[in-house]
Amino acid sequence: MRIVVYPHELAIGGSQINAIDLAAAVRDRGHDVWVYSQAGPLVDYVVDEKGLPFVAARELRYRPAPSRIAQLYQLARRERIDVIHGYEWPPCLDAYYGARLLHRVPIVCTVLSMDFTPLIPTTVPLLMGTPALAEQVATRWAGQVGVMEPPIDTVKDRPDLDGSAFRARHGVAADELLVVSVSRLSVDLKLDALKDAIDGVAAVADQLPVRLILVGEGDASAELSQRASAVNAAAGRTIVELNGPMLDPRQAYAAADVVVGMGSSALRAMAHGKPVVVQGERGFARTFDRASAPEFFHHGFYGIGSGGSAAGVVAEALRRILADPVARIDLGRLGREAVVTRFSLDAAADQLVGHYQAACDSLSSRRDDLAQGIVMGVGALATEVRLHMPNDKRRRRADRIDRLHAASAPTR
Repeated sequence: MRIVVYPHELAIGGSQINAIDLAAAVRDRGHDVWVYSQAGPLVDYVVDEKGLPFVAARELRYRPAPSRIAQLYQLARRERIDVIHGYEWPPCLDAYYGARLLHRVPIVCTVLSMDFTPLIPTTVPLLMGTPALAEQVATRWAGQVGVMEPPIDTVKDRPDLDGSAFRARHGVAADELLVVSVSRLSVDLKLDALKDAIDGVAAVADQLPVRLILVGEGDASAELSQRASAVNAAAGRTIVELNGPMLDPRQAYAAADVVVGMGSSALRAMAHGKPVVVQGERGFARTFDRASAPEFFHHGFYGIGSGGSAAGVVAEALRRILADPVARIDLGRLGREAVVTRFSLDAAADQLVGHYQAACDSLSSRRDDLAQGIVMGVGALATEVRLHMPNDKRRRRADRIDRLHAASAPTR
């Protein structure tokens, strides 16, 4: 097969790296794969690290983007593309309105967002990131819904890697205990969890020789740096430090005694054999262990609490794990076994090829595609109205479009 993989962006992030790793693994199974996206920090990872051809997407002002619809259509015709795999709804619609409607190219769409936006035509197979999300979407969306859990390269992410250089670079002594978080430092979805990590480490720093290093960058960097400086000043020593972004954070994982984080970052830490405190929003934090494993396998390595701060929960989890070397080894082995068994990149690539083949074998009619395109276009227009026309009059207009979209959308 000849396949275009279209991540929603190429900023450094877990879902983008997963998309690229899967694209390379599918290529290694004998298929031709292109990566199409707006240029970003991960272009070198696509081209130099993975050896995949890259096509830079044109600039956009609106979603779906007319410039990209035309570009994808031209790419599909020129390269005789068999399948386009989009990540999140805007790339899927970019592929749908040109390559699908005009050139009849099958599309597969992956949605990793915790909040599903039903703007994807129901004639497109949908892959959700967790079984729980797939179950939720299937109750209110009439299309085909499958599951594609985050894949982890268990060959490259493994327990025997040496993290001593990372520890030395940050002056972490041999007798100090290192907590690491690898994450986008963004206000959206991440900030509360990162603040809880800082405050949780600060709460145990007077009892244990602990350090926290945050790896990443984003629009919350300045706020987190100020919080770290305040913690360090109060303690009279460096407890929290911001490392900045790392395209390859394996040394950071290898250097850690414990990792705090969510999603693919938590899974990569487990592949390195590290204990993990899984975080989420609204005060969620829980250690991955034998008791919590079924919950995380079903709902994903993320959670939503009842509100407030989880700093106390993080502190208690760190206090228990860091004080017990045997527990750290046991939790690390448990995590590694779970990732190898359930989340390996090889198994995910084989599964994905099957989804591509199924999409080719079950292409819907042009008439059904056109009807769905009209319905979803109305929904996308409503979303763009909200984004670009925020005044009260235009919001009322968006509400009317939303009601029209809801009335037109197919149900089970």
